[in-house]
Amino acid sequence: MKTTGLLGGSFNPAHGAHRSISLFAMEELAVDELWWLVSPGNPLKASAKDMAPLNARLASALKMARRSAIRPTAIEKQLGTRYTYDTILALVRKHPKRQFIWIMGADNLAQFHRWKDWRKIARLLPIAVISRPGYDVDAFAAPAMAWLRRFVHPASQRRSWTKWSTPALTFLRYRPDPRSATAIRLARPQWHKEHANRCVRDAVTRQLICPDD
Repeated sequence: MKTTGLLGGSFNPAHGAHRSISLFAMEELAVDELWWLVSPGNPLKASAKDMAPLNARLASALKMARRSAIRPTAIEKQLGTRYTYDTILALVRKHPKRQFIWIMGADNLAQFHRWKDWRKIARLLPIAVISRPGYDVDAFAAPAMAWLRRFVHPASQRRSWTKWSTPALTFLRYRPDPRSATAIRLARPQWHKEHANRCVRDAVTRQLICPDD
């Protein structure tokens, strides 16, 4: 079984904090690969006018993931899934020889109860939560934690996640990283123009993602 971490996001654009957090999680959890699920859109957010096209966001992720075992993919677009549960279910069925773990920041755990079928997500695969400055208190007090708390494994057991029965949750302590996509967009609002006319190859499916996709 090939172990694979899954980290979802808009990657608008991908940046150094995405990479450093991912490499940290890969080391802590001893996974073979980590897939960046570059989302076509976030169901919890209204369509943002500053959301770059999918091909540009995937291109930025591919550039940021160079020389690593991080695999940026637009597989949600190709699967036709909109919600995380549907994506994960499709991946588990499509890749029976892989063992997946879902990785998310504490900010996402704080709103996890708003995700469609969030309990089903927790039953499908283990979850690793990475601390984020300013969000940890809200994450521990989040409605989802009232249910998840009994399934928490200590961080000292993090490399044994492949043996856990689900639901299963663990917390990874990560040093603060101030870099953000919002700051990059403020400094370089036209960052995506360099990728405007590019077709880029998905690192997982090997399909081309073009400007009109």
